[in-house]
Amino acid sequence: MSNVIQLLPDSVANQIAAGEVIQRPASVIKELMENAIDAGATNIQVITKDAGKSLIQVIDNGSGMAETDARMAFERHATSKISEASDLFDLRTMGFRGEALASIAAVAQVELKTRRADDDLGVQINISASQVESQEPVQCSVGSQFCIKNLFFNVPARRRFLKKTSTELRHIINEFQRVALANPLVALSLTHNEVPMFSLPAGNNKQRVVNMNGKQMGNNLIPINTDTVMVKISGFIGKPESAKKSMGDQFFFVNNRYMRHPYLHRAVMDAYDNILQPETIPAYFIFLEVDPQIIDVNIHPTKTEIKFEDERAIWQILNAAIRESLGKFNLMPSIDFDTTDQVHIPVSHKEGELVEPSVEVNPFYNPFEEESKQSAPSYNGGGGGTATFQSKASAAGWENLYEDNKSNELPDFSALANAEMDREEKPFEEQQQEPVQQTFLSSGSKDEAIGNSRFFQLKNRYILTSVKSGLMMIDQKRAHERIVFEGFIRTLQSGASLSQKSLFPEELSFGPEEVAMVGELKEDLMTLGLELEQANEETFKVLSTPAGLENVSAAQLIDGILTDFRDGEVDLQKEVTEQIAMSMARRAAIPYGKVLSSLEMGELFDQLFACQVPNFSPSGKTIISIMDMDEMLKRFA
Repeated sequence: MSNVIQLLPDSVANQIAAGEVIQRPASVIKELMENAIDAGATNIQVITKDAGKSLIQVIDNGSGMAETDARMAFERHATSKISEASDLFDLRTMGFRGEALASIAAVAQVELKTRRADDDLGVQINISASQVESQEPVQCSVGSQFCIKNLFFNVPARRRFLKKTSTELRHIINEFQRVALANPLVALSLTHNEVPMFSLPAGNNKQRVVNMNGKQMGNNLIPINTDTVMVKISGFIGKPESAKKSMGDQFFFVNNRYMRHPYLHRAVMDAYDNILQPETIPAYFIFLEVDPQIIDVNIHPTKTEIKFEDERAIWQILNAAIRESLGKFNLMPSIDFDTTDQVHIPVSHKEGELVEPSVEVNPFYNPFEEESKQSAPSYNGGGGGTATFQSKASAAGWENLYEDNKSNELPDFSALANAEMDREEKPFEEQQQEPVQQTFLSSGSKDEAIGNSRFFQLKNRYILTSVKSGLMMIDQKRAHERIVFEGFIRTLQSGASLSQKSLFPEELSFGPEEVAMVGELKEDLMTLGLELEQANEETFKVLSTPAGLENVSAAQLIDGILTDFRDGEVDLQKEVTEQIAMSMARRAAIPYGKVLSSLEMGELFDQLFACQVPNFSPSGKTIISIMDMDEMLKRFA
């Protein structure tokens, strides 16, 4: 029987490796930019066409390569970064495994021009599907110029799985931002389809953040800086009021390498506890410097996950550093126990001694006297003021009650209760003369909320009502979300949108990634009544908003839509509008915690059961739950 195990050809092995390292055009840009950083480049240009599907060009002014090195760079596991296993624990470069160029060359047509400063001529190498097609001398500038054409041309299945151009472009922008934020001393530019998207000059960390995210971001940054034996932390965190409901401006860097770390993200969120609006996430740009020997970056093919030797200690240091920064800028609630019960001493002035002004206080002054003078009897009191008989009687009642109980016995609270009942029986005009502590069960009256209403609101979240089979519970937010969504769908089907023009258009600022998304969705948003007009490169004016959306601002609405589309994959045009309608309904729905009157709960109930699908929200979550009588009887058995 013949042997069945054989070695794979290098071209096939490289294609398999490319499946892990090169997932999409953004992965190519990430690897080539990081190689340019390692080569000492101070200026990097990235040029793409069709979101990298047709062309990716990365030009740098780094050290360049000799002819032999340029050829060896495309061999698998050929690297200048490490020579033995122990070097993995002392890494200070971006790349080190020697898989990037080999993987790119296995699934694309690659052209490289490179020259060192000491060489008169450079070298040009053309490779297609891991096969070297040509190698010759060429005149070129110092550094390297990579030209990647027709990505995945020889792997049709992988190319079919690429998303639409706008989605792939967003991934390219994300990778570009990560490299740019980690290397502020390097000038970077990104051009897509001959349209400049980023042009970032060299500068410091704050300048890089502002240049990338817009001037508005600069006003919402709080510096963070701490230095310990284990880790040095620097960077910026966002002010609580600038927090958004979307992810996108959260960045961790370890030794100038971007990483994803949910555990440390939890440390940031914990530091913001009780000072953020519900379901919002603050922006942060945090740089950690640690000894390379206490981290492991070789646990993920794309090197975006990092393992720390003592993650718990890093968590505590990061959490404390953020709390300290928030406290310095008076953004966290605090109580100064040291000054409690201390005598206040006014600050002296050079002009002379402080003279306390003479102020006559009338304890019987009633600011509402003029309104009630005609309906309520009043009597002259001391001090030239007036006091109502009811107020005096009430005060006298308390004094007499206290005088009658000078012994250790407790006051007779039944007398107080009787006095309160007598007060309630008096005419309204007399009752309004004295302050009354009120408890509001809902926006309706007490009788309406308890006696006359079919509905009861539980925890300002659920609506309860009795039905034949038992007790029905309705999630108020999901119910309103379904109502608003079906209203948008009817608008789409009728072809006529109901919008409300803005008298003073609100201006919204976006980053380059968000500008591209808004431009893509602009026509679909207009179909639903949200009309935007671009004022400049990063600002849009909100000319009109959908009618009937009182629970959400235009900024929150658009921010929510962009959040849903940042990671969403929608291809068909009709699905785009439905996805926008779903996103708008989610943001415009009645929030949890809002008190509803009986009338509002009744209207919500009626509108919900007029919907085509009342049982589920647009995202498929349960709206209605019924506890039947049999289950209730079991509970009380």
